This record gives sequence, structure tokens and C-alpha cells, in this order.
Amino acid sequence: MSPLPLLLATALTAGTPSAPEAGADVQASPALAPRLDLGGAVRFNYGWLDYGPTNRLQLELLRLDLDAEAGPLSFSAQYRWYDGFNAVHHAFAGWRLDEHDQLRVGIQQVPFGLLPTASQSFWFGSGYYLGIEDDYDPGLLFVRSRDATTWHLGWFSGDEYGSAGRYGRYSFDVADTAALPYRERGRLHARVERSLHWAEGELLLGMSGFSGKVQNTRTRRHYSHRGAAVHAQWRRDGWTAQLQWARYRYGVPGRRIALSAFQAPFEIAAQADVPSLNLAYSLGARGRLDDITCYNNLSMTRPPGHAAGTRDSWQNVTGCSLQKGIMLAYVDWIAGKHMWFAGGDGIGIDNGGPSGWHSRLNLNIGFYF
Repeated sequence: MSPLPLLLATALTAGTPSAPEAGADVQASPALAPRLDLGGAVRFNYGWLDYGPTNRLQLELLRLDLDAEAGPLSFSAQYRWYDGFNAVHHAFAGWRLDEHDQLRVGIQQVPFGLLPTASQSFWFGSGYYLGIEDDYDPGLLFVRSRDATTWHLGWFSGDEYGSAGRYGRYSFDVADTAALPYRERGRLHARVERSLHWAEGELLLGMSGFSGKVQNTRTRRHYSHRGAAVHAQWRRDGWTAQLQWARYRYGVPGRRIALSAFQAPFEIAAQADVPSLNLAYSLGARGRLDDITCYNNLSMTRPPGHAAGTRDSWQNVTGCSLQKGIMLAYVDWIAGKHMWFAGGDGIGIDNGGPSGWHSRLNLNIGFYF
């Protein structure tokens, strides 16, 4: 059955649109009556590319959302239909232990780095394509918020489908390819963030880390998979500044590993540092629009030592988001150097091709119910 009638039916319960890619953060309260919310989204996309044919305006996404709560229990799920494939975004249940603590189980956002994302644009930052930003995996997560400090401690079993050979997915995960046959195994994640008042604004300072394994699907041998990040975010009077330095290390033989999402496997450097610097400003209501937010998101991927077969990758996104009622549109100029999804073969890799920048102008118009 087509999902379109279901999505159109949710328009009858339309409310304030949420950020299009942010993971749901259900916080049930025992004092609230049971509730069930249905929602969804329809998005259209246009892209002009300087490295390929123009992508005409076409349907990009259909989305169905479900959120429910009853006393201390809550549930959130989202499913997506893209051109040529469909995928789960998240599906988890939560149990609020008290006013400070919560347990969540299911496919949920992995707590690493700035949350919900280290970016403001529709295209996110480099970390998204490396599987360390806005990643959703199955696991058990404990969340504690107390005295302006938030703690995350979780165990994640692998990718959301348990199959590295399935390339049609939303989250970027390790891929099983002919040249690089690996899959994700268990990972332990820890994250802490502290809220402070600084320079007449709110400053969030935090650290994140994880340790786990990947497995060679042919030899069955396991290799280490580790990562860490330090991150800061400051907000004041419509301004938002984000700074993050992340590091990931796959202990596999060689200098590369493969990832996949949106039906496309590609290679990345097996080890790299990923710095990000973002600045955004909300102009608030302007004319007939409820909000205009403009931003610049700069990130890069730096393999250590510049070994043979690797090189730095860059991504910069300059754009604005425009909101009116249930409509949210993004107008972005994406520029990349050796960057996958922006004219590059992969991320942090060197296949001997020319060194240069590529760019695309992208328009995405969404209606969120």
C-alpha cells in the first residue's frame, strides 16, 4: 500500500514542524495523560551541479512519524520512503525512571558529539557521511540530566539492519563490499555535556567517546573501532556557534574501509580527525516568513600522516533555512574538495584524480505535518 494516503491524512493533525533530520527526544511525564501523535513529511528537491547533470525538482522523501506516551513510558518511530528504497530512521521505547533518569531501547540516535547535529544545513557536516553524526543504531541507552549536566551511557549492537550488505539506509554504516568486507559489531558509548552561562549566552561544553569492534565477514576476525570528540556550542540573541574536533580509528589492515547509505557504498580513510566550525544566525520573523536562519558549516577530514592513498577532504555549506507554518525550505551552496556527495570518489582518500573543488546549488522544500 502506498504511504502517500497515510501521510496526507496526518495533515488533519498538523502542528509546529520539527527539524527535518533531528532524532526524537521523547520525555514522558507521569503527570501527563496518555497521548498518540501521528505525523509525517513530504519533501521536494532540486539540485544544480558543476560536476554532473542538473537534478530537476522532484519528490525526494515521504515520511511517517509516530510518537506516544503513557505515564513513564514512551515510544517514537519514523519510517522513510526515498526514490528506489525505504528505510527506518528510528524506532525506540523509553522508560522515565524519575525526573532525572531515562532508559531507551531500540534504534535510536547514537550519542556522539554535538546533539542533535554538529551542523545547521540540510546537508549536515562531514561527520554525517563518516557515520559519526546523526547516526541511528539499535542499542540500550541510559540518559541522566542533573544540575545542568547531561550524561549518556549506551551499548549499541551494530548497524540498524544487522546486515552490512544492505546499502539502502538513512544512517551511514560500515559496508560489506568485495574489496573491504566488514561489518559493525558492538560499541560502548559515553558522553557528557555541561551547560554554563558565558558572555551573556548559553555555553555547552562536552566530551564523547566510544570503543567497539568491526568484523571481517570472510575471515570472521575482529578489529578495533574507536572514536572521541570534544565539542562546544554557544547561543545568544539568535546567534549559534559550534566547534567540534572528532577522531575515529578503524584498526583494520590497510588505510581504507567502506561505508554505505542511500544505496551507494564508498570508501573512506580508516583513520582521520574531523574538525568542524559552524556559525548560524536566526533573523526571526521576516515579512510573511516565521523564521529565516542563515549559516555557514565548515568541516574537513584529515587522515594522519598523509599516507599514500589518503588526503584531506573538505566540505563547506553556506545557506539559509526559511520557515512558514508547516513549510521548511533549505537553500544551500555546497562546496567540496575530495568529498563524496560533492563530486569526490570518497572521503579522505586519494585515487590519483585531480585536486579541485566541486559545488552544487541545492533547494529542498518540505512540508511537515
